[in-house]
Amino acid sequence: EVQLVESGGGLVQAGGSLRLSCAASGFTFDDYAIAWFRQAPGKEREGLSSISSRDGSIYYADSVKGRFTISSDNAKKTVYMQMNSLKPEDTAVYYCALVVGTMLGLDQDGMDYWGKGTLATVSS
Repeated sequence: EVQLVESGGGLVQAGGSLRLSCAASGFTFDDYAIAWFRQAPGKEREGLSSISSRDGSIYYADSVKGRFTISSDNAKKTVYMQMNSLKPEDTAVYYCALVVGTMLGLDQDGMDYWGKGTLATVSS
């Protein structure tokens, strides 16, 4: 059974940083992509970034370019999201999701598996 477990959320002051982790397990396929999404209170879930296991290709949504950095450790099947210069509007539950294959993107409906999320709260 494929499992995705997010960690690293917490409370941070505006201007601070957090590093989220997404640990994937329970599968043997080699080609997949893992993406980060977030859902702020009262808002729709939005895609942030994704990374391919095959060649490390990366995609960022315009909203996080320059502040968030995605990376991966394929041996550990773990993907990270370094979030810098955090703002109160970054407060959200952050989810990781996995899509089997080589597709790289932020199509929520296309994701095959989801984690349960980790809450990041940015205080002003």
